Amino acid sequence: MKKVAMTAAVFALVGCANAATPEELVAQLTGEERVGQLMMDSPAVPRLGIPAYHWWNEALHGVARAGLATVFPQSMAMAATFDADLEYRVADAISTEARAKHNLFVKRGERGIYEGLTFWSPNVNLFRDPRWGRGQETFGEDPYLSGAMGTAFVKGMQGNDPKYLKVAACAKHFAVHSGPEALRHGFDAKVSPRDLAEYYLPAFKALVVEGKVESVMGAYSAVNGVPCCANKWLLTDLLRGEWGFAGHVVSDVGAVNDVLRGHHYVKDTVEASKSAIAAGLDLCSEGTYGCLRAALKDGRVTADELAAPLARLYRTRAKLGQFDPPGSTPWDGLGAESVANDAHRALALESAEKSMVLVHNNGALPLNADKIRFLGVTGLRALDEVALYGNYNGYSAQPVTCLTGIAAEAGPGVKISHMGLDGCDAIVACVGITAEDEGEEGDSGGDRKSYGIPERQVKLLKDLRNRLRGNGQKLIAVVFGCSPFDLKSLAEFCDAVVVAWYPGEQGGRALGRLIFGKANFSGRLPITYPTSYADIPDFKSYALTGRTYIYGEKAAYPFGYGLSYTTFAYSRLKLSAEKGKAVAEVTVINTGKCAGEEVVQLYVRAPESAHDRRLHHLAAFARVALQPGEAKTVSVALPASRFEVFGEDGKPFLPAGESTVFVGGGQPGFDAGVQSATVLAEKLRD
Repeated sequence: MKKVAMTAAVFALVGCANAATPEELVAQLTGEERVGQLMMDSPAVPRLGIPAYHWWNEALHGVARAGLATVFPQSMAMAATFDADLEYRVADAISTEARAKHNLFVKRGERGIYEGLTFWSPNVNLFRDPRWGRGQETFGEDPYLSGAMGTAFVKGMQGNDPKYLKVAACAKHFAVHSGPEALRHGFDAKVSPRDLAEYYLPAFKALVVEGKVESVMGAYSAVNGVPCCANKWLLTDLLRGEWGFAGHVVSDVGAVNDVLRGHHYVKDTVEASKSAIAAGLDLCSEGTYGCLRAALKDGRVTADELAAPLARLYRTRAKLGQFDPPGSTPWDGLGAESVANDAHRALALESAEKSMVLVHNNGALPLNADKIRFLGVTGLRALDEVALYGNYNGYSAQPVTCLTGIAAEAGPGVKISHMGLDGCDAIVACVGITAEDEGEEGDSGGDRKSYGIPERQVKLLKDLRNRLRGNGQKLIAVVFGCSPFDLKSLAEFCDAVVVAWYPGEQGGRALGRLIFGKANFSGRLPITYPTSYADIPDFKSYALTGRTYIYGEKAAYPFGYGLSYTTFAYSRLKLSAEKGKAVAEVTVINTGKCAGEEVVQLYVRAPESAHDRRLHHLAAFARVALQPGEAKTVSVALPASRFEVFGEDGKPFLPAGESTVFVGGGQPGFDAGVQSATVLAEKLRD
């Protein structure tokens, strides 16, 4: 009876919170209570019906750090799909599982870390340098691709209900943050206005303006001398002012403390906290704001200064339904049946299949299961579940490793061995690294220092090659890891090379289906694979010359590259211009003997007179599925903004003269089938 009475009392309190606006709730809080509500682990305020809430949750490619969940391919792998619709569907599934797990936690009275509805994903920093350990969390090196995939993720996570957010997504880490990891707590990124506007900020702008992301996370580092979490220009003038952001801003974990300890920007923790709040930061993801309790008493801060940031946080909680009675949101009835179910596993498989990239094939693939008598599946990653997961991950009840996935797709008529490999018709060698080898500062990995596949794994591949001389025996290398590797050297002695990334729980099954031709490769590289580390500029420099395909990085395998089991041809490109946009139409035909999906890529090059430093840049992409001999016309709209060039002051303008649009299955200069047409960008003016 006592428990029933307490439950009724809690419901009554929630009803009390529901009757008040976020601003009215804030007005009823004391100054000390406001301090507690502005930190990551926010205590309950029973007298106002405000439940406890922990703001830290992760969902980079599935609900993370909270037990059982569907594990989708890592973000970099999802970027390789060049499929924003697929990313939306994945994010929708993730948010369904997030709501269901939250409901289960709350039923048990649990409201702790990794049990809430505010998810600190996606990461739309740009992978400007292949050594950065956290590049795996991003959507690659291109601002447009990152913005498109990130916006799709945000929309899938937050849902489209007119009143409630399904969950709250977060664009991180704002801004200009991509290593070195070991220096991040005190690093100052020196960036020109042009580099900011042209490269480092567009993905964030897309998530805010198009995606309506609910949260933005301030980075550890500084930009041009001002720590990101105390940077008024970033958090207020640009984010809330120019872009119209209406949500809340959260610090990376420990970043407010870094304003003092890492950057030495202020004299004490009170000043660090006050500077962050004044700049526009709302939530402190640590305990630093705790110093404001004493500051309230000695007058260094007032309760009124804490009202605006707390109101923004409460508006988010209200949108999540946290101040409303149970049953108020469309997702309050979700339960265990919505987590790690068959439909989500099927989506994980589809995603893994579309993400893997075939970078080299001398005809060895696809394997014919009817002709293979004995297949070897070996290498350090053949039975490695960790290689499937990536970082910031959940855990699957049914992970499919390479060996088990290939065995399942080969069927009972094919002999498969992991160790005894003599006499094999073909060997699939699974090599590379895991998220434990590349990652965050403080992890065992951190930034990468070597461009090669680990030496002992290369030795294994060479030994296998020597054992397979003659008789048509084939060696296929499958490479795990979400950073670029020196794959050219592998291609010299392997018959096929596949980039598997961290493919999620269904990675092994996807690989099996692809190598036996039950599915076709359609993934494309979202990053440049450079010729060597020697060609890359200083890691600590954020200048762009020589970085990424956009600014002239030397490529062994270029951004947008990927092979298929079939071939595609392009013809009849038409480019029309009207007010505010251009429209490109092109016919794509499958000229091969099997079905496949082509990633149609559109790049823009400004006229020489515009003095655009970019060689060209991705302006749009589309997927098209074609049967052998089938042709389809693909129509893609290009807003006028895709033709803009940026001046040294960072201001965009439409250039005079003819801009060129390239359309094909890859970049101009790398894909012989690319079609091109020109348009006067001036005609696109509104």
